[in-house]
Amino acid sequence: MPDPEDLSAIVGTADDPLVEAHSLAAGASEKGIPLRLIGGLAVRELCPDFPPRLRRDQDIDFACLSKRRKDVMAYLEESGCRPDKAFNSLNGDRQMYFTAPSGRPIDVMVDRLTMCHTLDLRPNFTVLPLTVDVVDLLLTKLQIFELNEKDARDIVHLLAAFSVSGDSPGEGRPEIDRDRFIKILGSDWGWWRTVTGNLSKLPLLVGDNPDLVPPRPHHDPLQVAERLLELADAAPKSVQWKLRAKVGERVRWYELPEEVAH
Repeated sequence: MPDPEDLSAIVGTADDPLVEAHSLAAGASEKGIPLRLIGGLAVRELCPDFPPRLRRDQDIDFACLSKRRKDVMAYLEESGCRPDKAFNSLNGDRQMYFTAPSGRPIDVMVDRLTMCHTLDLRPNFTVLPLTVDVVDLLLTKLQIFELNEKDARDIVHLLAAFSVSGDSPGEGRPEIDRDRFIKILGSDWGWWRTVTGNLSKLPLLVGDNPDLVPPRPHHDPLQVAERLLELADAAPKSVQWKLRAKVGERVRWYELPEEVAH
């Protein structure tokens, strides 16, 4: 009988939330239904070589496309997930809520993730079969104004696993899409300010907590962070970016997201 306090013992078992999340994502992919993992479980899916960040009661977070929302709803219900009909009726154009067969909560973001900033997930949605694209997953973490340890760990794991597109030709692994990263940060000063601020914090965070870096990383995460900072600074800036930059930090540039009640 696994020690209930030893969360490492649940990896790969029915108690591991990734097992259920992977099964749902893979089933959708096989049926051609656009449902992709986001959040910490998506990081685990993409970084299987690194020690997982585990929580027995972890929610399952997905994203889907609005044009296939009805297909996603039908698929999840056929898979034994119970919908919150009242919530989905009121909010289904941007977010849906289900309860998985295990009893775990499932959140499904529709087209966009809106937190401290808004990320439109549609442009790169179908790049990977089970998760949102690497760059989008990374940006969902880097857009958090007040980073906590779990989000910092997820960022470092992604930077340790993936290089920037064009920097390691022939590697044969997914990459951080340079063009999408540049486009988002060059068009919105708020995005630029939060993302570059978080990337700049990483050396101190890693220095204070070296365990954030996984053993045997594929890449030096701080070097990849420095590369992204270079790209952010060199990105062509839109007129809107330049106008907002003149206002700077005198006006808050991020939102403080609230938990949505189910």
